[in-house]
Amino acid sequence: MVDREQLEAWDSGHVWHAFTQDAEHDPLIIDRAEGCWLVDQRGRRLLDGVSSLWCNLHGHRNAHIDGAVREQLDRLSHATTLGMSSTPTVELARRLAEITPGDLQHVFFASDGASAVEAALKIAFQYWRQCEQPRPEKTTYLALGDAYHGDTLGSTSVGGIDLFHERFGPLLFDVVRVPTPDPRRLGLGTDPAEATQLFLSEMDAALAEHHERIAAVVIEPLVQGAAGMILHPEGYLQGVRELTQKYGVLMIADEIVTGFGRTGRLFGCDHEDVTPDVMCLGKSLTGGYLPLSAAVAGPKVYEAFLGTHAQRRTFFHGHTYGGNPLACAAALAALKLTTAPEFSESVERVSRRIAEMLGRLSGLEIVADTRQLGTLAGVELAEGGDLGTPFDPNERVGYRVCRECIERGVWLRPLGDVVVVLPPPVISDAELTTLEAALTESLAAVSKELARPVAAAGGGR
Repeated sequence: MVDREQLEAWDSGHVWHAFTQDAEHDPLIIDRAEGCWLVDQRGRRLLDGVSSLWCNLHGHRNAHIDGAVREQLDRLSHATTLGMSSTPTVELARRLAEITPGDLQHVFFASDGASAVEAALKIAFQYWRQCEQPRPEKTTYLALGDAYHGDTLGSTSVGGIDLFHERFGPLLFDVVRVPTPDPRRLGLGTDPAEATQLFLSEMDAALAEHHERIAAVVIEPLVQGAAGMILHPEGYLQGVRELTQKYGVLMIADEIVTGFGRTGRLFGCDHEDVTPDVMCLGKSLTGGYLPLSAAVAGPKVYEAFLGTHAQRRTFFHGHTYGGNPLACAAALAALKLTTAPEFSESVERVSRRIAEMLGRLSGLEIVADTRQLGTLAGVELAEGGDLGTPFDPNERVGYRVCRECIERGVWLRPLGDVVVVLPPPVISDAELTTLEAALTESLAAVSKELARPVAAAGGGR
């Protein structure tokens, strides 16, 4: 058996870590997990406060999902979706057709969230070339400021976070961009309904000017996760949908983060009764077990791809492991848990406890803002708790807080100076207390390092 020192040396020498500066990285190698806890090679137990990058729904080593994968192993490990299917692939497609909004019922399987978005972009592009009234001039997309939809070239093109995307500019296609619909940019005290109307007027103006060349609007419903858990005002999503219909533009809803119950509804679109033309799913689709994603379309879009071989209407796109039977078996098992009443009750309980925690954290000196939607939350840090006075990025304040959390037995990962709190919805109250204590102590420790004392918690902001 390979010892810990050797593994850490190999990790440093051979593993190219995602979104990580390897020259400054200390190895953290997870050996096993159970429930909401990770155990590393050193034997440290770490509470999984970010659901293993926002995907674990039902805890690690969930007996129901484990059993479904083991049972499928005895039947079939892989079969392609190029010209065939497997039993769990078909069953999962049917189940997704049942639970997604409106008439979404045609499921194109991919391997991860970015590849689902990539497929959706190509579907929209091809749709306008072979629908009943072709519009081949529709060759671009409209996306939001600070958007994040993945890291393939297409999904990066519709992304809008400069740190992640700017250096790849020469490789990307141009998109129409509207400002982030973040009420905070309008100033404190702005009426939420007024904010919604202002942001929709920006979208309306962009579509009025460019709709003839826009194939689709791409949007993360309700919350822009990688932008720092930015929440859209109520009514914005529904308004965007109405505008896409008004201007004859498709709508692609990226539900990779907001899908499968974390927001308090099964999908983010459910909050405002929106049915997009294509919905992208990933992350929690398998409960965080195996790579699987999907782009789910309605009949209007799907039927534009039907015809004879000679008509060349086929969607010439695919992924080797898209619709993998093991992943689909895990997804079916996870969905059974996700759609059970007990899961909704857990989401409500955890959401309530997170809200209480954020209320207490908001009284800390370097906490400038807290944001929450269901079990998704962000704690934004700034000088003196003032959003207008951000920390110097080179101070890496968010990173330092999360590093302190690891020392206290909790795994969190920041987005710049926004500390993301996104535990598995099955986390217990006692475990949430552990998470809050570690985060509170870590904020105090970093504030002390910065010579910025922490005020007494609980005052609110």
